[in-house]
Amino acid sequence: MIRALFHATTIPGANPPYNALHLKIYYPATPTNSETERMTGVMPVDTTAVPLPIVIFCNGINVGIESYHWLAVRLAEANIVTVLYTHIAETLPHVIGLTPGIDLARVRPDSYGRGPTCPAVQPILDALAQLNGDAASPLSGALDLNRVILGGHSAGGTVALQNGQFFEQVTAVFAYAGHTMASTMLGFAPGTILPIGHKSVLLLRGDRDGVIAASRIRYQTEAGSPDPVALTFDQACHPAAGHKAYDVLIPGANHFSIAHPLDETTGRFFLDSPTTRPAAEIREQIAGLILAFIDRQQLNPEQVVIREK
Repeated sequence: MIRALFHATTIPGANPPYNALHLKIYYPATPTNSETERMTGVMPVDTTAVPLPIVIFCNGINVGIESYHWLAVRLAEANIVTVLYTHIAETLPHVIGLTPGIDLARVRPDSYGRGPTCPAVQPILDALAQLNGDAASPLSGALDLNRVILGGHSAGGTVALQNGQFFEQVTAVFAYAGHTMASTMLGFAPGTILPIGHKSVLLLRGDRDGVIAASRIRYQTEAGSPDPVALTFDQACHPAAGHKAYDVLIPGANHFSIAHPLDETTGRFFLDSPTTRPAAEIREQIAGLILAFIDRQQLNPEQVVIREK
């Protein structure tokens, strides 16, 4: 049985009310049929496969965590504790929205690489350590705090790629429709690809991504120039010994193929191109690729194009 618990923490130094992080943590559970369980709905973790690896998944801008519930359940079914979080703050100067958390001051030519660009990661790691060490927590003693995988979608994928290098606990990163091409508004030259460290990386992308194509003005690249995700693989992925990097092109998938159900009242879905394959089939493929990557298994090339190094 898959259950989830809620937790809250704050981002140090951020101004309230935009310093709050609300976590939803998915995990495999074992029902005990106790009176307390029936009254609260809280069940202890299934200890069959402990310690359990952890995925911290960063949402796309203005994409609610409900759109990634399906993936969190799939990962938890594979004994991977999965954290989704909600953070409302500035997404751009003077624009408030749902964000994975981006410190734009850390994403400039004179500051990038000196520290995390996402202020949410450390508080989430601290919260997980607290829950793991609390005897009253359903997750008590069950978490592998030294095997954390950062993942994300769109801007959340960029956050995952940028920040894995700064946390020893993070062993790998994955991103769907995420890349590290830097905005010229932040002072970077057109087409600049930011480095992402030397850990294992999985880049997933669809060949029907209309959002990335419509966003090229941010990078001042010409129409028809190489995909920023492909360029991130070519220029930013340099895995160390024992690590691997993958660039996976999924035919028929678009920018929001990972998000289901998609809330069409927010975000930039209207820029996307229509998919050309069944959405459920694409999601199943995405989940299978992520699970194989986390389990350090060979990725299945069926219906996808894979580059590896």
